[in-house]
Amino acid sequence: MGVKAFIESLVEHPDYRQQVVHTQYIPSQHALPGTLESPLNPRVEALLDLKGISSLYSHQAQAINAILCGKHVMISTPSASGKTLCYQVATLEAVLENPNSCSLYLFPTKALAQDQLHSLRELASPGILSERDIVTFDGDTPYEERSGIKKHARVILTNPDMLHLGVLPNHKSWSRLFRNLKYVVIDEAHVYRGVFGSHVANIVRRLRRICALYGSSPQFICASATIANPDEHASRLVGQPFVTVIASGSPQGEKYFSFWNPPFIDKTRNVRRSPNSEAAFLLSQLMLHGIRSLVFARTRKLTELIYIYAREQMPHYLACLISPYRAGYLPEERREIERKFSNGELQGLIATTALELGINIGDLEATVLTGYPGSIASAWQQAGRSGRSTASSLSLLIAQDNPLDQYIMRHPDFFFSKNFDNVLINPDNLYILSHHLICAAWENPLDSSDKKFFGEIDQYMSVLEHKGALRERRGKWYPSSTVTYPAQGVNIRATRESYSVMDASRSCLLETVEASVAFSQVHPGAIYLHRGESYIITDLDLSRHIALARLSPADYYTQPIELTSIGVIHLDKRKPCGGIEVCYGEVEVTNQVVSFKKKRQLSEEVVGEEILDLPPQTFSTKAMWFDPPQKAVDRIREAGFDYHGGLHACEHATIGILPLFALCDRNDIGGVSTPFHPDTGRAQIFIYDAHPGGIGIAEKGFETIVDIWRTTLKLIRECTCKDGCPSCVQSPKCGNNNQPLDKKAAVIILEELVSEI
Repeated sequence: MGVKAFIESLVEHPDYRQQVVHTQYIPSQHALPGTLESPLNPRVEALLDLKGISSLYSHQAQAINAILCGKHVMISTPSASGKTLCYQVATLEAVLENPNSCSLYLFPTKALAQDQLHSLRELASPGILSERDIVTFDGDTPYEERSGIKKHARVILTNPDMLHLGVLPNHKSWSRLFRNLKYVVIDEAHVYRGVFGSHVANIVRRLRRICALYGSSPQFICASATIANPDEHASRLVGQPFVTVIASGSPQGEKYFSFWNPPFIDKTRNVRRSPNSEAAFLLSQLMLHGIRSLVFARTRKLTELIYIYAREQMPHYLACLISPYRAGYLPEERREIERKFSNGELQGLIATTALELGINIGDLEATVLTGYPGSIASAWQQAGRSGRSTASSLSLLIAQDNPLDQYIMRHPDFFFSKNFDNVLINPDNLYILSHHLICAAWENPLDSSDKKFFGEIDQYMSVLEHKGALRERRGKWYPSSTVTYPAQGVNIRATRESYSVMDASRSCLLETVEASVAFSQVHPGAIYLHRGESYIITDLDLSRHIALARLSPADYYTQPIELTSIGVIHLDKRKPCGGIEVCYGEVEVTNQVVSFKKKRQLSEEVVGEEILDLPPQTFSTKAMWFDPPQKAVDRIREAGFDYHGGLHACEHATIGILPLFALCDRNDIGGVSTPFHPDTGRAQIFIYDAHPGGIGIAEKGFETIVDIWRTTLKLIRECTCKDGCPSCVQSPKCGNNNQPLDKKAAVIILEELVSEI
């Protein structure tokens, strides 16, 4: 069945409740050929001919021209546009020009590196490079093979973790690579954002520093999904100026992109049906019509829930053809699922963003996005997993009951005609940079010349010396005698150590969970889902970082309740906005998981709540804050509305809208509102980065606050609910159970904020 016919069949389905609110038809695009300024080496041209590539697309030619001219290049074009070929061609040209040249490819996941290994070997071997010349090097590489890789490999595919942990600290054994390094490829560069991206930016600076030590200065080639600031992001990631390529010349088949808003189950309270149930319904319909599909879910838990729901809606012969797929599974489990989906043994997957990237899982006809993934770039990256050829394809975006998703449902033009996505990283974050300076000193003593890599670092050196991490001798900084292999102590993908989830019955590891979310995901009593099975957490060992789990027949899932307080440490900057000031600075946030709710699967009915006794977690970060104008206070009092509820509602809605202006997830942001804050002496709304040290999100909010206020006001006014709902001012993460909230008071606050501008 064609995708257009499938949409028509959904509309005619007996259970259809007007969920399709918009369908965007994206016509097919013909290829736009490009011209190279200089011909490629005949041997490279011959390999391309064997692959059936007789000409390059315009963006490929533009990128290769810039690369061969010695420029650092950022290619930011849509999924499946042929970005990989750009750096593969450059690599082969370099090998033929200089037999000693080497290239280093960085991928965010081991799976993607393995996938690209096969792609490059198919192109280059045996014509130009042997299989021994093209290798992956990661934590799974057998130790007996590592020595040979260091001596002979010409193209090494790895990840930032291995570069950080295994390569840079042992650079002397990699001297051949560093002396001859011609290209460094950073693929899926848009993934390197926030805390992770800030770590990777510092790893790249350490890489450039070690290359300089061995007399090389490699070119950098970055490939990314379409983002709003490709040039800025590449420059901050690498620390060098870039040429950007953004106009794609690749062909694409026609695509239908439908927005699917779950129907109301209680219109008076503006409560909609669960998007997870809708995703399960859509997957079951796609499977029944023989359409090979991939469903994206926002979290590990939702991946498992949608799998359970979908499996229950399908006949057995179809239920056995679907599988969940997510981070946390053991590597061998993920490889097996990838293999089965690629060869057709599986016809449907429910996955987290682990499959958002370009792993080859074959051609797909449909993708289902369960909730807006937080950025337009990620939404198109997920949608682009279907239609990776010139055939027709379908993508469905299911709205969640939150302000951002509902705003997009009402304003599809925002999604299809604009791109506010900015990838944010902060390499100068003291919390992150200080760790990498210690690692850099371990690799080679630091001195004043290293400012060209890390910036003005003198102030950091003094702090690290005071902490006993570094020592100064004759103008050089060395690790102190107490520091041993510092890279092992820096987890670049999380801010703290992970917790192990153990099956208590079988004494085996199920998976791992980042410590930053462990208290909310694996607290005692939590229902934890693994491959469609429900486990209950029976014990959380805080000292050993172990959560014990047992199989459970529970028909509910759990939702944590958290309380947050905030204190101002330092005011960095302020600006007047009409009659008030907006501030930005350093704060200390204290968070505590105090209880959890039990919610019935499918119906979302609350069936119980239990108190928890877990220690508070405190960290320093960056925040912006502002107080309401006096006119708003007076109007609210005159109308008899709830002032505190208005502040609280305004905080929730602002947090919900901020991801439109900064490429982040709602979970990357936190907020606190209070009618009186002891540090300012006034009513205050705080919006803060939910990561230690801050990563630039609150600062982006500070810079764009007026646009945020206007958009938030528009969102709340347009919402049809009477007293506030999840689509405008309620938050699923609220530690106070969304009490108090006053939608009308929030409108007054925002009206006065924007009227003062």
